[in-house]
Amino acid sequence: MNFPTPTHATSSPSTSSSSYTLNHASPNFNRPPLSPQAICTSQKKSLCSGAHVEASVNSNPVKNYIAASFSSLRSEAKPLVSKQSLKKRMFSVGALVARTDQDVSDATLTSDDKIGVLLLNLGGPETLEDVQPFLFNLFADPDIIRLPRIFSFLQKPLAQFVSVLRAPKSREGYASIGGGSPLRRITDAQAEDLKKSLLEKNVPAEVYVGMRYWHPFTEEAIEQIKKDGVTKLVVLPLYPQFSISTSGSSLRLLESIFREDEYLVNMQHTVLPSWYQREGYIKAMSNLIEKELKSFDCPKEVMIFFSAHGVPLAYVEEAGDPYKAEMEECVDLIMEELETRKIRNPFTLAYQSRVGPVEWLKPYTDETIVELGKKGVKSMLAVPISFVSEHIETLEEIDVEYKELALESGIENWGRVPALGCEPSFISDLADAVIESLPYAGAMAVSSLEARQSLVPLGSVQELLAAYDSQNRELPSPVIVWEWGLTKSAETWNGRAAMLAVLLLLFFEVTTPDSVFHQWGILSPSLR
Repeated sequence: MNFPTPTHATSSPSTSSSSYTLNHASPNFNRPPLSPQAICTSQKKSLCSGAHVEASVNSNPVKNYIAASFSSLRSEAKPLVSKQSLKKRMFSVGALVARTDQDVSDATLTSDDKIGVLLLNLGGPETLEDVQPFLFNLFADPDIIRLPRIFSFLQKPLAQFVSVLRAPKSREGYASIGGGSPLRRITDAQAEDLKKSLLEKNVPAEVYVGMRYWHPFTEEAIEQIKKDGVTKLVVLPLYPQFSISTSGSSLRLLESIFREDEYLVNMQHTVLPSWYQREGYIKAMSNLIEKELKSFDCPKEVMIFFSAHGVPLAYVEEAGDPYKAEMEECVDLIMEELETRKIRNPFTLAYQSRVGPVEWLKPYTDETIVELGKKGVKSMLAVPISFVSEHIETLEEIDVEYKELALESGIENWGRVPALGCEPSFISDLADAVIESLPYAGAMAVSSLEARQSLVPLGSVQELLAAYDSQNRELPSPVIVWEWGLTKSAETWNGRAAMLAVLLLLFFEVTTPDSVFHQWGILSPSLR
């Protein structure tokens, strides 16, 4: 049998664990001294493009940061990693790699501080009756279906049409997993456990859940944050790897909310854009994989199959989305951890959940399963690598569709690693990430004018996303991209737009008694 050869992430040169690296995504990005963009702590370091500061943390890290004057951010700095390692890790903006032993909260928290943590996620319909309105919210988002500006007034009517059209099939999927998405229930449980973990670490905080397309909406969470009088907020997207279509979309929405609210302008806050490199996350994933491997008769012969949610290829190749690079590095880090446990199984990474006619990241999960079956793989362990909660992509797409496909392809033994959910070590590490980020929370801006131009002390969301878009172009929408001009994508979508227009015309002609087609006798009265 020819299995893929496991590869491992290139390690940076060994450095003392009593140091931290201050990264920023853009060499020309100016920010106030006490508002660093991203902190990579402790043993494993990830260097983003731009300058860095290395400082001892044998005392308080905040004092060390202040002592390292802001001017040093612009000074020439010796790279901490090799060119090969840098190429692999350069997209890892804001990843908090490992917990520090230092208590960073003492110097930054006062008795008047009220800490909040905002967990961001996609959301999902909780009942079958919720499916159609959930889909409407999804397609009413201009980032999902982007119409030319002159046709923007059609956004909601089109969303209504598409959501009604797709609802029956979507209901079937949700019915097969119990009648609705468990995402809210699981995320609420994660929030409650995170609150308890923070309290155990002597950091009392309120934890809020903000969903993108269903209750509780991000706007609802923000209103509750204001009512509770939160003074320090940590924004934590529940997506381990950053993508402009997941974390990026949520942060763009959050930015629009912050821009219009004076309370939010003055509230200290910070964002963790991605956290897939954290030691606690890597170990938690490795623990689950190791446990599931033991359920097979011959654990060493099992193919470890990492399946991640896909994104359109254009995100990576045209907009510079770091998702693919971060996903590949994440898999390498997990396999590296498993190797320390004497687990050296063959493994592969593929991408699922593609929709529409555009090309998505490859290899595709379904095609890869079939290929592995043809190569003689008999045992497979599916690992939903980009999901921290169970939902329709894991419970229906992986557990039903891909399992069935695997068995049909000759794979005899199938297993699946559960999503992390409320796994204690995972929740504890998220709490560490929150605590480590608190010293770097800052107000949005000094003046109202400046406040309307940026979001967080990490810089504005645009600057954060621009780190992945070297040409500073408008980011593509997550699902459907409307382009005009003589391009391959434009021709595809112009043709589909024309077909949609024809279908809509026929729909109105058939349903309208006084239509032109009826008057001309093309359609008989029986079709009215």
